[in-house]
Amino acid sequence: MENKGALTKVLSIAGTVLVWLPILAPILFGAISFIADGVFRFDYLMPAELFFLVIIGGGLLLWAAVRSHLRWKLFGWTLAIAAALFFGMQALAEVTGLADGSTPMGGWQWMLVLGTLVLYIVTVIAIDIGGVLLLRDLFKPGQKSTVVH
Repeated sequence: MENKGALTKVLSIAGTVLVWLPILAPILFGAISFIADGVFRFDYLMPAELFFLVIIGGGLLLWAAVRSHLRWKLFGWTLAIAAALFFGMQALAEVTGLADGSTPMGGWQWMLVLGTLVLYIVTVIAIDIGGVLLLRDLFKPGQKSTVVH
């Protein structure tokens, strides 16, 4: 039976907020920088730097999805893919010499690592969209709640 109680809803809200932060933070900080200094700065590495938020928020979303029996495969797979891409990106940077500076930025090595970063960001956005869809499903009007009044 689906569990759409208060705990499940709180888990899904908290998870969705945490997973959106790595995507929205660089945009917000870039806008603030543009307004304050007139220079647009965009930290495209921030979603990877805030990987811990993706894992924590994604874990909360997975927990809520398992409790509600909704979209749990989506969160399981996208979290696994995001983690594999994150650690794979770091391994590629080490193996190609980009991490220690022995290989200069540019060339196929740089494009390979950046391509992995782009795939990671797309996967995080998929988790974000899944979080919004889970919230929609949990808060759908006309659904009976399992909360005892």
